[in-house]
Amino acid sequence: MFSHHSHSGQFCKHASGTLQDVVREAIRKGFIVYGLTEHVPRYRMDDLYPEEKDISLEHLSETFDAFIQEAHRLKELHADRIMLLVGLETEFITDADMVGLERVLGRHGNRIEYLVGSVHHANSIPIDFDLPTFEHAVDSFTNPQTSDHSQAVERLFVFYFDKQYDLMRRFHPEVIGHFDLCRLYRPALRFQDYPLVWGKIERNVRYAIEYGALFELNAAAFRKGWDDAYPGSDVIQCIIKFGGRFTLSDDSHGPHAVGLNYHRLRDYVQRVGLKELWCLGHGERSEVSGRCLVPIVATVDWSNTASWAATSFTA
Repeated sequence: MFSHHSHSGQFCKHASGTLQDVVREAIRKGFIVYGLTEHVPRYRMDDLYPEEKDISLEHLSETFDAFIQEAHRLKELHADRIMLLVGLETEFITDADMVGLERVLGRHGNRIEYLVGSVHHANSIPIDFDLPTFEHAVDSFTNPQTSDHSQAVERLFVFYFDKQYDLMRRFHPEVIGHFDLCRLYRPALRFQDYPLVWGKIERNVRYAIEYGALFELNAAAFRKGWDDAYPGSDVIQCIIKFGGRFTLSDDSHGPHAVGLNYHRLRDYVQRVGLKELWCLGHGERSEVSGRCLVPIVATVDWSNTASWAATSFTA
């Protein structure tokens, strides 16, 4: 069993528990590989969430640096029981985030082993915080001359997938995080009803496959009320069509969510017809990203959830 995307309350205000708590729970539940990926700092006070109103930008940066230090301490401490991968989850609110990420990667070097490439904003407005904030983001794309809500939603999706593409082209994240987060509050929406959006999706999928990224199957969608994981089945079929590779993530925000809904994730994997899963492991330095984690195929026993703990990996 494995996951490539997690958070803890020690370093993320909307999560709970310590990073040590998260790691101990992953060990208890039989994870073989577990990724520690805190959010990168943000660089404008306007981009802080309500629970962060008393935090300075400098504190955010110091907290992230402390996360890297603690993650590597735990990686070494528990090396005989679990393979911990130390990475980060990206933000792309404005160009300042891209410049800041360059600095973070330069400062920490190979101590950041991989990236989960995620976008959580459109027009600098969060799209996954709550429904009113999402609707505010949609409204920001409304043409005053038409006030067509459907067109505004389409513009938001186009913006989202263009930002995702820019992020991939610049940083080549090893894992594409919750690919279709932009429809969190529209789970029944069919992207193919928006030809321009679908074209952006196909472009992004092809590019990620070209440089070797994995697409995460993210179980957090279940606790957000979805019947599917991220990405939805329409995007899954697009990725399959172009030959993409998938991995697993619980996107836990505390020890209570480690491996949460993995039984549903297993069922989803089988329902959409996936026969193969991949995991990150250590290999030769990539000429594309300059980092050293590479996809490794996982041999999975699909018969029951508990057996995922015995998943093996082959290069």
